[in-house]
Amino acid sequence: MNTLMRVIAYAVIIFIAAPLVIVVPMSLSTASSLQFPPPGYWLGYYASYFSDPGWLRPTWNSIVIASATTVLTMILVVPAAFALVRHKFWGKGVANLMLMMPMAVPHIVMAVGYYSVFGQMRLVHTHLGVILAHTCLSVPITFLVLSANLKGFDRTLERAARSLGASPLQTFGHVTLPILRPGLLISALFAFIQSFDETVVAIFISGRDAETLPRKMFDSIRQEADPVIAVISSLLFLIVAIALIAPHVVSALRGRFTTKGQEKALIAQ
Repeated sequence: MNTLMRVIAYAVIIFIAAPLVIVVPMSLSTASSLQFPPPGYWLGYYASYFSDPGWLRPTWNSIVIASATTVLTMILVVPAAFALVRHKFWGKGVANLMLMMPMAVPHIVMAVGYYSVFGQMRLVHTHLGVILAHTCLSVPITFLVLSANLKGFDRTLERAARSLGASPLQTFGHVTLPILRPGLLISALFAFIQSFDETVVAIFISGRDAETLPRKMFDSIRQEADPVIAVISSLLFLIVAIALIAPHVVSALRGRFTTKGQEKALIAQ
């Protein structure tokens, strides 16, 4: 049974990683379009990406929009999660349903609605319009992650802090926040990824000035299949790989330095 599960696990890993293995060589290809296997290798398309404002501007727009979306999403979700998880009030079920609604409705339907409403508010083709739309889409997944952390939180720790004389603000800063910090960081990460990766709503809402990277990639693959798309995919894959590996490297280095420090202390004694 264990052998079968390992085989299935390896098969799933290969299935997920295969497109990435193909994209990286394509980013180094000398072909004028997306082609695998590459006829030759060079770094020309990497140079094209880093020197072309047509690609750098959407990249910067995506970073700014995703960052602003993350901040706005957390400002809305944190108090909502505390209220819905810890308190009982009239209309709680309706509020919970409304928070989850963007996850159940297809993005194309949401995009049409945003285009109609934001058009009347003159927010179409603006950064603010994209940020507001992405915030609505990021709220459900962020709320689910944070509420799951809150439901597993042991509130006796807060009661103990209050019984020792801590104020509500001190209790939150010294007890609640440190315990919930991993959940808050993960929630913020999901909000950022949701916004950075969103395409459908961006096609309807963003214009030339607020064009996001996913929209630019969609337009490029539809019109000319520019190999720069493979470059961007490879760079994003590299960033994700570094983000996954970095904590393990830091932990290993920290453990190594701690061990050396203990050895030096023992020698000094």
